[in-house]
Amino acid sequence: MVERRIELNRRYHRKKKLKKLKAKLAAATANKDTRERERILGKIHLLSPWWKEPAQQAST
Repeated sequence: MVERRIELNRRYHRKKKLKKLKAKLAAATANKDTRERERILGKIHLLSPWWKEPAQQAST
């Protein structure tokens, strides 16, 4: 039971951290800060290797 609680806590923390990193990524993308953006993407891929950045929507 202890192992399950540890796994759940790890998962919840990972989800919370990913949410924060995605918000920072959106801010860096809006500011056109490519170096910061790449650093944040690296951190996201450490947490979730299969995560893909959503495609940018073309505003026409």
